[in-house]
Amino acid sequence: MALITSDRARFPNDPWQLVETVHLPGNAGTLETLFSLGNGHLGIRGAHWAAADAELPGSFINGFHETWDIKHAENAYGFARTGQRILYVPDANNFTVIIDGEPLSLEESTVLDYRRSVDFATGLYECRITWQCRSGATVTTTERRAVGYESRGALGISLEVAADRDISADVTSSVINRQDQPVEDHSAHDPRRAGRHAGRVLLPLRLDGGDGSLRLSWEAAESKQRLGMAVDHWTSAGVQPFDTLVDQDDSSVRYVLAVSADEPFVLEKSVSYAVGQAAEDLADNAEAGLKPVSEIFAQSEAHYRAYWTTSDIVVAGQSELQQAVRWNLFQLAQATACADVAGIPAKGVSGSGYDGHYFWDQEVYLLPYLTYTNPGNARQVLEFRHDLLPEAKIRAKELSVDGALFPWRTINGLEASAYYAAGTAQFHIAAAIAFATNRYIWASGDRAFEETLGAELLIETARMWVSLGFFGKDGLFHIHGVTGPDEYTAVVNDNLYTNVMARFNLRAAAALDHPEIGDAERELWEQAANRMQLPYDEDLQVHSQDNDFMTLEPWDWTTPRSKYPLLLHFHPLVIYRHQVLKQADTVLAMFLQWQDFTAEEKRRAFDFYDPITTGDSTLSACVQGIMAAEVGYGKAALDHFTHALFIDLDDTHGNTIDGVHIASTGGVWSSLVSGFAGLRDQGAVPYFDPRLPAEWDGLEFCLKIQGRLLHVGLDQGSITLTVRDGAPLDVDVRGELLTVGTEPVRVPLAPVAAPEPTIFPSGLPTASIPVVRAAV
Repeated sequence: MALITSDRARFPNDPWQLVETVHLPGNAGTLETLFSLGNGHLGIRGAHWAAADAELPGSFINGFHETWDIKHAENAYGFARTGQRILYVPDANNFTVIIDGEPLSLEESTVLDYRRSVDFATGLYECRITWQCRSGATVTTTERRAVGYESRGALGISLEVAADRDISADVTSSVINRQDQPVEDHSAHDPRRAGRHAGRVLLPLRLDGGDGSLRLSWEAAESKQRLGMAVDHWTSAGVQPFDTLVDQDDSSVRYVLAVSADEPFVLEKSVSYAVGQAAEDLADNAEAGLKPVSEIFAQSEAHYRAYWTTSDIVVAGQSELQQAVRWNLFQLAQATACADVAGIPAKGVSGSGYDGHYFWDQEVYLLPYLTYTNPGNARQVLEFRHDLLPEAKIRAKELSVDGALFPWRTINGLEASAYYAAGTAQFHIAAAIAFATNRYIWASGDRAFEETLGAELLIETARMWVSLGFFGKDGLFHIHGVTGPDEYTAVVNDNLYTNVMARFNLRAAAALDHPEIGDAERELWEQAANRMQLPYDEDLQVHSQDNDFMTLEPWDWTTPRSKYPLLLHFHPLVIYRHQVLKQADTVLAMFLQWQDFTAEEKRRAFDFYDPITTGDSTLSACVQGIMAAEVGYGKAALDHFTHALFIDLDDTHGNTIDGVHIASTGGVWSSLVSGFAGLRDQGAVPYFDPRLPAEWDGLEFCLKIQGRLLHVGLDQGSITLTVRDGAPLDVDVRGELLTVGTEPVRVPLAPVAAPEPTIFPSGLPTASIPVVRAAV
């Protein structure tokens, strides 16, 4: 059941805001995610202070986590040993408001008017509620929130209480340690959801307070990471606190006062967090980061004013899609802007899903967006991967390979995936890191990075591939015992995606002019790449997902919708022996390595794999849409894109409660830029082959590429390119080489005829979304 799009009266369409005009019970957790704020370092979920039905309220700091020893029922050498999980940091977004003896509550009080919004243009959250109190007073409360950007650990909250007559008010502002509160552990029922730690995790180091100020610090019991927190309050008319209480679970500042009709009561709450493992008191560090609430709001407004200047994507003539596009772009900014040299969790800082781990998502789905909109941040993510090289080299030795083997999921650099078949066996994460490295170097021209950190990442991953694979009796290079992106087919031989991406990795490393690479090693890499086995079914004339995929039993597509996603209803062995995909695999390989396959090979692969892909992964729809656009299936491209666009806004996968699917939001960016605008990179020059949907009037965006700011505009008959900043740039549009400067260059585009889809023996529909996809 769609959430946002099914109730436009409650969630009106606004191109620059997400707005809710009526509070209704249900979906509280999902809305906490949709109205969350973050800057890549600090995140705060969009929970109501006046709601009793909050599901997963709280705040997070990227990388602040607890560890534990993983217990395997049956142990084996090399299994993941150390679990890691992002922690809820003590949450400052808590108030109680009592008016004339009546606690204001969305469930119990009379609400005359309600409106809350998150503004994409400013990054500000606002919730304005007008209450009819039992005393006869009409009271309006207005809460505003923003996170800092120049001060990435800062949070500003203001609460205003206004009345139409004199009232007595009792207002309490609290900091709650939610991590150590008992909460149901849902992870046993759904591995996508975060687990919980038993007992106390945050051990108090300092608990001080007085005169409306709080200075608090904790240490995680096992990881020994430390957190400091400073909170200051400011009130209108100089109202002094009635009481300040400090506790390891709930610290509060209370105000009791009379509020006159002509002077609202304003309470501003400035919050600052500091994290680390230093011996000093981090509460003092946090105190140094305190900023006036007005300054935090101003930082947010300034950040987004600059952000949208170069990062906006305009979809002309599609107002409902425009709101959703900007919400997705807003989430990308919230997940990455101030992450610094750290990974980007699969849920950003909007929730605890996937335990706050970093996956290949950040390289394949997020780095394209960052590389072309904020290359400095893209470099920082790659610097983070480079920082983990020592642990990756140790992990490689545990798996009996050379070079570096990066963990499938991690926070601190150690492998945290306890299920190796769908975790450690996904060696392709090494190629994802290499691919993102090469793309960043190509797009940015950062030669200093290429010669140092980038070269080391490419070299160490290439060494891993050449030791993992082997030359067989057939003279070809094989890579056995791996899992590709499709986690419904695990531990196979010669997964096509893995081999294609490993080939890219080996060639990119061999092309380096680096003193550490000897002639013999370079020759070995080139031979392995040139003789890489790429499974192909001669009868179907389709590249096979792996050596045995075409021999598997077809999935029973009469399986009811209630049984999707399959991973929650069938044992892995049942799924593994069937011809069914969780997400794009071969199709993804053909998108990323676009030069290596013919148009006919791509079309036949799409025709074969699209109908048997469940879409159980949120990483799939965007890729399928991009390839549908390339092969000429306009309706399928738009259907897949629309599905990706509303994954969280409509909670189509049923787990938006745990945080935004950040990789999918990155996929939305790629769908627009690489799908409909047809950008392909890492060739001689940037290449465009547009496929604008017939229903759209136009599409426009900017790319930061090779030191220029390139503006791209599409309409139904042409593409217009302009360099708005920097030197002229050579660009290829459908085989026509152009030099683009500050004067717009318009290129007419002939319509692309839709090909006739291939009907394979399964008889399933092609170039369309299977009916089962709606089940998730």
